[in-house]
Amino acid sequence: MTLRKYLVILSVVFFGSIGDALLARGMKHAGGIDIHHLANVFSALANPFVIAGIFFLLAFMFSYMTALSFADLTYVLPATAISYVVMVLLSIFWLHEHVSPQRWVGVGFIVIGVGVVAGGPSRTEHHSGRVADPKAVEERV
Repeated sequence: MTLRKYLVILSVVFFGSIGDALLARGMKHAGGIDIHHLANVFSALANPFVIAGIFFLLAFMFSYMTALSFADLTYVLPATAISYVVMVLLSIFWLHEHVSPQRWVGVGFIVIGVGVVAGGPSRTEHHSGRVADPKAVEERV
C-alpha cells in the first residue's frame, strides 16, 4: 500500500474515534433521547460537542468511503479496528470512564485479530491472478 492509502486508513481511525468521543461527551450533557421525547434530539443539536461530533463523523464517512474505493471491506474494517483501542484511551483520559479488565481483554482480542488480517492483500484476487475490477463487474451486470 502507498503512503496515501495508509493516511486514508489513519484518517478513518482518527475521525471515527474523535467523532464518537465528541458525540458521547455532548450526549452526556444533553440527556436521554427516546421515542417519547424526540424533541430532545433538537436540543442536543445545540450542544457544540454534538455538532463537532457530527462533523467528525461525516469526515469519517468520507474517509471510509475513500478506503473502500481502493480496498475490500474485509481488509478495511479490520485495518481500522485499531480505532477501538483509540476509543478506549479517549474514554479513559478524556471522558473519565472506567474500563474494566474484561473490556481490556476484548480490546486485546481485537488487536490480535487486526494483526492476523493485516498481513493479507487489500484486494481480493481471482483465479486468474488479477485483482477484482469493480468497473468490469458493473459492466457485466
